[in-house]
Amino acid sequence: MRSTGISCSGLTPLTFISGLILALASSALTAQEREQDEERHLYRAEIVVLERRIDPSQVEERMAGRIPPSPPEIEEKLWVVPEDGAAETTLELVPPERMHLSEPARRLEGSGRYRVLVTAAWQEDYPPDHKGEPMRVAVGNWLADAQQREIEGYISIDRLRFLHVTAALNHWQPAPVPPVTPEPLPPWAPGQVVPVPGSQGLLWDDPLILSRALVQPLELVTWLHETRRMRSGEIHFMDSPTIGVLVYFKRIRDAGAPEDEPSAPE
Repeated sequence: MRSTGISCSGLTPLTFISGLILALASSALTAQEREQDEERHLYRAEIVVLERRIDPSQVEERMAGRIPPSPPEIEEKLWVVPEDGAAETTLELVPPERMHLSEPARRLEGSGRYRVLVTAAWQEDYPPDHKGEPMRVAVGNWLADAQQREIEGYISIDRLRFLHVTAALNHWQPAPVPPVTPEPLPPWAPGQVVPVPGSQGLLWDDPLILSRALVQPLELVTWLHETRRMRSGEIHFMDSPTIGVLVYFKRIRDAGAPEDEPSAPE
């Protein structure tokens, strides 16, 4: 007898349709789960860089003879101001008036003790084990002899168990006029403190470092080299005698939520 209602796969039409609906529902659920997973990693990041209004001669730290580590190769730009004054960034920034940090930054500048140099906010995925690219910062007054800004360095963001923000910013000023006849290099010994014209002494362990110091058109005022662990919804302030950095992160849980509504801590 010829069988009827049986497909070539051995399934009845009803079973086949039920299986198809189940497969489509499973696919839709998987896509929804992926979207929810991505939302769990989406953050609003905000950075404000400030310069403290203080005469460099009043800074108690004496760093003129120190040379910071060479920065890594950096392609990303958080906020870079070349000589022509037109700021550059590789981020898609949120308008400053929509920043959570706009009011704290305004109050700090209104105190007369700080000058705001950078206000930047953006959205980005920070999944677990995220290793962020360093983002270059170059702001402040233009130092013509050195062809750079007075505050230069980078900020990077990583996510391990928590978000970690690293600020590596150096504050420079023009160096005193070097002598017409360079002084000969003194005998070298590892760890030796060698006097450098216009400085309080340089701790060096490589003749090349001393050679750079003797011809460097800049001297270091101070630096901010710090890594801070962050939680969603917290405001952190990292500072040195002349540089300050405000940092704020907010996990974006609901795309329809107000932009400035802080998230609960993770």
